Amino acid sequence: MTAAVAGFNLKRKTVTEHGGIVMEKDQIVEKKKEDSFGAAERRVRESVERLQLPSVVYEFLKKPQRFMEASIPVQMDHGGVELFSGYRAQHNNVLGPFKGGIRFHPGVTAASVKALSLLMTLKCALIGVPFGGGKGGVACNSLEMSAAEKERVSRGYIRAFVDLIGPEIDIPAPDLFTDARVMGWMVDEYCALTGRYTPGVLTGKPVEVGGSVGRKEATSRGCVYVAREAAKICGITLKDATVVVQGCGNVGGQAAQFFSELGCKVISVCDISGGLYRAEGIAIPDLLDHVKETGLIEGFAGGEKIAGEELLTMDCDILVPAAMENQLTAANAPEIKARLIVEAANGPTTPEAEQILSERGIFLVPDVLANSGGVTVSYFEWVQNNQGLYWDLETVNQRLEKMMVEAFHTVYRFGRERSAGGTLREAAYGYAVQRLAEAMRLRGWY
Repeated sequence: MTAAVAGFNLKRKTVTEHGGIVMEKDQIVEKKKEDSFGAAERRVRESVERLQLPSVVYEFLKKPQRFMEASIPVQMDHGGVELFSGYRAQHNNVLGPFKGGIRFHPGVTAASVKALSLLMTLKCALIGVPFGGGKGGVACNSLEMSAAEKERVSRGYIRAFVDLIGPEIDIPAPDLFTDARVMGWMVDEYCALTGRYTPGVLTGKPVEVGGSVGRKEATSRGCVYVAREAAKICGITLKDATVVVQGCGNVGGQAAQFFSELGCKVISVCDISGGLYRAEGIAIPDLLDHVKETGLIEGFAGGEKIAGEELLTMDCDILVPAAMENQLTAANAPEIKARLIVEAANGPTTPEAEQILSERGIFLVPDVLANSGGVTVSYFEWVQNNQGLYWDLETVNQRLEKMMVEAFHTVYRFGRERSAGGTLREAAYGYAVQRLAEAMRLRGWY
């Protein structure tokens, strides 16, 4: 069986280990990419230097405070046992407990988890939630797994790291190829292992077991809130503005829906099966119903089929990369026609591409700000779990909008005052690093 996961070719083979146990190993051939995550550490260093902060601030932030790796044995449906590599990076907790998602993807590595944990530290500082950064993952192809196998991986991850997480220590959440169902399994395993009902140990859970209403759509909704504010600065009127969304999963699909509700015309979307284009605007509710039923855009009749990469250089007002990292590169940046780019995905723009886009006058809202709605509502969920008092959807969305809008304008003002005409990403990093540095100073870390 072969499965495709964005940027990877996967093949299966059977290997007999000592004792006659049959184990199946994913052979992963990763396409070579520029590493935009690798730029995060450099940007932190530049922020420290630009703000004339003590060099020890950079030393604290350049690597996680703690990093753990574990082998997770999983009984597969075919009867054999497969070992998966699991990771957890706890980057910095000066502002509060570590916080960050768990992803199930063949591209999960120690380096990627560490880099993503740094981005989470910056994101939490930027949006103003009392968390530090963390990240975790399991290197596996969950698209090939049955629900039972995925549940065993989920419970195995918690067994491997149970002593290192907790509502006042480290609070995981969903990420790539994990969801509320996975969080439900994980919180159940944690409660079983500790003997205590502790729903606040993870966020992004089903509402029925302590999750927050509005959490599933929070990343997309927050992204659209900041896009709306950025559009005002760019002189873009949202009614009838043309929007292109790369990705049609939970984040991309919901973002397309929210843009449509604001009166925008979503003219193109894509997923791993290809792209769709309709100049008059795609009927997003119908498309999402189709994707919910089939799992893919492919086969939807409400638009012209195009290659997925074509939509990145399409003529539009707003471009929303909501898929994988390293999608906007030096190769396609000169051809991008959008007036505003809002990064719903983590790391979709390489440093070389961003320089080109900046020189061309294209306004870019960076991931560390644009997609922080998820961690914001995760914070709300954690607060509700701790209080035992739950909010309605209107309250959640109002509080999310307030925090996202305030964060956007705070970063924008900081950039105008302190970044000397630099990019909004430079302003975001600078503001976050300054907050972290002050907290470290006040706690006596330096």
